[in-house]
Amino acid sequence: MQKLTDIGLHPEQMLANLPVFLDRITALANELGLSLEQYQADHIALRVNDLDIAKALHQAWLAYGDEWSNNMINGRPIIVIGFHQPLNVGSWSIECLELPYPSDKTYPQEGWEHVEFVIPGKANNTDELKDVLESAFPLLEQEWPRLSEKGIKLKASSPSGEKERLPNPTYAFKKNGVCIKLHPCSLKDVIDSEYA
Repeated sequence: MQKLTDIGLHPEQMLANLPVFLDRITALANELGLSLEQYQADHIALRVNDLDIAKALHQAWLAYGDEWSNNMINGRPIIVIGFHQPLNVGSWSIECLELPYPSDKTYPQEGWEHVEFVIPGKANNTDELKDVLESAFPLLEQEWPRLSEKGIKLKASSPSGEKERLPNPTYAFKKNGVCIKLHPCSLKDVIDSEYA
């Protein structure tokens, strides 16, 4: 645990940094024309580059919640820990943590990386999700063509684990090491679908 403290990634340090990170998320949402206050901040994710650090974080965060899932996605374990007490930040109550083990990609900054929000709607693929998002956020339709000139990277994907039965297409908006992801189903519902 001392190693995590030395690099600023102990859960207590990360929780202390959470309000600043959520301020950056809010700033990106405002730039995108997304009013996310009334939507569920489904989960928060962190990224690390070192396997030993990931293993240490996995164990450290188990003091704050229960392991909901340990699933292979895109060739690496993705751990989901449901908090004993949701993280309350601003208007959001975040119920779980996503901890991907490292892949061959190196992140310039380790620590908090993204928050995923549930935008409820019938969307089985990214095209249908785009319609849901434009309906929920009318300003977004004008923003799509301007994202790259604002320095915002856009990625549409449909990640899924081996046993998941619930499609959960995702749009990710990333800028300056902060990422907002939008999808139609909560991570808990997706995990529950594995056992349905």
